[in-house]
Formats: sequence, C-alpha cells, structure tokens
Amino acid sequence: MMRNALFGGVNAAVLTPMTADLAPDLDRMAAHCHWLLGNGCDGLGVLGTTGEANSLGISERMAVLEGLVARGVPPARLMPGTGTPALTDSVALTRHAAALGCRGVLMLPPFFYKNPSDDGLFAYFAEVIGRLDSTVALYLYHFPQQSAVPFSHDLIARLLAAFPGVVRGVKDSSGDLANMETMARRFGPAGFEVYAGDDSLLGSVLRAGGAGCITAAANMTSAVNARVYADPEDAAAQTLLASLRKAIAGTALIPGLKALKARHAGDAAWLTLRPPHLPLSAEAASRLFEAFDACGLRLAEAA
Repeated sequence: MMRNALFGGVNAAVLTPMTADLAPDLDRMAAHCHWLLGNGCDGLGVLGTTGEANSLGISERMAVLEGLVARGVPPARLMPGTGTPALTDSVALTRHAAALGCRGVLMLPPFFYKNPSDDGLFAYFAEVIGRLDSTVALYLYHFPQQSAVPFSHDLIARLLAAFPGVVRGVKDSSGDLANMETMARRFGPAGFEVYAGDDSLLGSVLRAGGAGCITAAANMTSAVNARVYADPEDAAAQTLLASLRKAIAGTALIPGLKALKARHAGDAAWLTLRPPHLPLSAEAASRLFEAFDACGLRLAEAA
C-alpha cells in the first residue's frame, strides 16, 4: 500500500442531492459530506460521475464547491471533478477549486471527440497545466466505458516526466484490476497514486501499492471501505464490501444510491433526480433494498 498519499484512503464519489426545482441542494449535500467524513471517509470526490457533474453548468459546479466550503466541509478533503471537453472550462474550474483550498482535482480527458492521439491528449493537459497559477494536484480520471477516451500507460509516463508532482495520480473506474496493478507497480515508486473506482478491487489494488479508492458505493459503504483500507488482508471485510458493491450495481447507480440514502436518512427529498435520471420503480427499489440488506451492513445514524 502507498503511504502518505495526498488523498490516501477512502474517498466517496459524493452524490449531489437536488431541490424540488432541480438545483443542487447544498444543505443536504454538506450534511452528507460531514456524515461521510465521520463514517470512514478520508476524502470526498465531489462533482464526478456519481455527482452528476456533466449535468451541471460551470457556474453551478462552482456554486456547489463554494456552498460546501461555506458549510464547513474542509476544502483540503475535497477532490472536485474539473475535466470538461472545453479546455477553458477545465482551466476555470481547476483555478476555482485551487483558490478555495482544494489540494487536488479529478480530470476527465476531453471526451467529446473520440479516438484522440496520445499527442493530442498530452497537448490538452499540457495546455491546462500551463494556464494554472497554482500547484494543485491533477488526478487523471480513467473511465473508458463512459468517456470512451482511455489514458494509455505511455501517456501517463509522458505526463509524469513533463509535470512531476503536478500529475499526481489516477482514478481507475475501468474495472480492470490488471491495469490498476500495473500502474501501481510501474508508476507508484515515483509517487503516482492509484485509486480503485471499484470497491470489490480495493484490497487487491492496495496490496499492489495503490493509494485507496474513490467510489460511488462508498456513499453507503464507507465504514466497510475503511476496514479494508486499514487491513487489505481482511478477507471478510473485502467480501462484505464486494457483496455490497454488487447489490448497489444491480440497478441504475445514481437513482439507486439516492433511494438508499433517502431510506437511510428518512428523507424523501433525496429521491429528487435531475433528468435524464429517473426514480426507481417501486419494484426496483424493493429489489435493491432486499439485496443491500441481505449483506448485513448496519449503517451509522444518518446526518
């Protein structure tokens, strides 16, 4: 396991609750962030895929960050997503996060144009980094199933050589354990932090030299994630975590997690979704709850 990583440990890919008029609900989101930090999370990956960042405008994303910090969420614990297809938007979001005190950001590649060359992707990130007026750490977001733009190991090596200490790590949501293990072993000695995006792989990634996880399921399972991080050899904890991940992944991810959070918090407002996401049917919600409860996790009292 990598020690002393900047975001080492358990990071939840935090949900973004919505108000009745479909605006981000900052009070509920901040309360959830505080609950996560009190129940196993070391950091908070806000405004990522699970946080519906690409359904939010640039000004909304800035307002979310400002609102969380204003409500007492420590900016040093936040890793906001700032990668967009537009170079200038990515720069603006990253500068804004750094100005608020965030130590690192998670960056998707420019994902609208498919099959860009490594040279093109290198030029994009070099331009973003060159326009920043801070030393905020950049974490690459490798999620080829969603972005259709993967990060090759050759590209990572080039970025590390050109921008040491700036390009700091990766969140790998590919589900490809071999890819995560190879990155941890190849780039970890240079301080490159590898974070599993799949809870079921957390122990294996840690044993290969990874730094932790950034996962959607951790919105509900963070205490179990923390057990695995504390002891990557704890097979019982890893088995429980994998079963919880499987239960959550058995339905639409964001509606399912919000349904679980609504039930846990006793707060139906969590069921509000911004389209194109739609609430689970009663039957789907019942199946999710049954599968989740069958795992045997007892959650701490909700915020």
